[in-house]
Amino acid sequence: MLYLASIIREQTNLDIDFLDLLDCSRVGSGYGFRSRVKPDGRASFYKEEVQKPDLFRHIPRRFSRYGWPLAQAEDFLKRLPSPEAVLLTCTMTYWYPGVQTAIELVRKVFGRVPVILGGIYPTLCPEHARSQSGAEVVVTGTGENRVLPLLEETCGPEVLKPGSDEVRFSGLDSLPFPAYDLYPDRSTVCLLTSRGCPLNCSYCASRLLHPGFEQRQPERVVSEILHFRRLGALNIAFYDDALLLNRERHLSKILEAVARLQPGLNFHTPNGLSPRAIDLKLAALMKKAGFSSIFLSLENSDPDWLRQTGPKVDVSDLERAIDCLEKAGFHRGEISVYILVGQPLQTRHQVLDSLKLIRELGTRPRLAYYSPVPGTRDWKLLLEAGRLKPNSDPLLHNKLVFPYFWGSLTPEELEEIKHNSRRSRPGLI
Repeated sequence: MLYLASIIREQTNLDIDFLDLLDCSRVGSGYGFRSRVKPDGRASFYKEEVQKPDLFRHIPRRFSRYGWPLAQAEDFLKRLPSPEAVLLTCTMTYWYPGVQTAIELVRKVFGRVPVILGGIYPTLCPEHARSQSGAEVVVTGTGENRVLPLLEETCGPEVLKPGSDEVRFSGLDSLPFPAYDLYPDRSTVCLLTSRGCPLNCSYCASRLLHPGFEQRQPERVVSEILHFRRLGALNIAFYDDALLLNRERHLSKILEAVARLQPGLNFHTPNGLSPRAIDLKLAALMKKAGFSSIFLSLENSDPDWLRQTGPKVDVSDLERAIDCLEKAGFHRGEISVYILVGQPLQTRHQVLDSLKLIRELGTRPRLAYYSPVPGTRDWKLLLEAGRLKPNSDPLLHNKLVFPYFWGSLTPEELEEIKHNSRRSRPGLI
């Protein structure tokens, strides 16, 4: 969305108003909420309990909508001039009720203004988005080469600057920097140095969202990092799916430049790094460049499970990576390791054994709850087993409902795993 905002500002005569409904640092004081911001920039979300969908009536859990209070969002929109068009994005497929609510709110305030919906949800569930979201236009895949023709069609050719109808973008490096200046607080930003992933893990949607794999030029990435610093960034989170691929030609060159320039930034890897690619040289570069939180991806310690789902890493890779990071100056207790929970082929014992391993290594376990993604190999497995249907409600993709519908773990086993992960953290044993 922020890339598209920059394109619109450069190539059209339109002004932009921007609202991130998950930016809970801006929730008004009258709602009894104070966002708790962690040192790495992560923060808690405001949420409101709402009526459960009929599908979830039997689940003994509350159902909440995250993001701004509706009254505050409506008040914000009422202070804006009536727009030519509204561009909306959505990440998780099972967030679609929030999309419906947002579009209903737009209709309430602005009437029949055109709504264009893009993002991960409509890309993975296009027919559902077209029939259920309420948007006039649903865009699948990347949007940089779609946004200008759509605005020309929706708003008229006069909104484009001369020559903009011929503009075509060839990849991330051809795009202007994302418009983080639209945020009041730019202390924490996200950075993409690549798009897609050449691996084909059974549970991952990366290849569906970006069929090809592209990496940016290191020089361009460094320029963007310095640009973010000038905007006031203190924390930068890498959001690549395959950050360490071709590390000598890519990330190492970026980190060498950052270490030399010393911009005074903290870097984070919330998407998880492949331990297989971490050696002592890279670990030392990460430390010197300013990495302050490290997340590694193991998913499961069982070698048979790893072979079945995508052999991108094994336990020996993890052990070696942790040793290298420790020698570079990172404390083991500061290193987080993701364990996948809920994947159809997993067992309770595999998850508990993985947590035990992470405890023995002195690192922090992080549970990554599994969500079935349409089009993946796991999705096809669930369809063949009759545990999901091709037209299943995307609400069933919710990462915490698997014990009640199609998962191999019971609700009690999930609670046991969650409790075990908490006691596995360094200092809490």
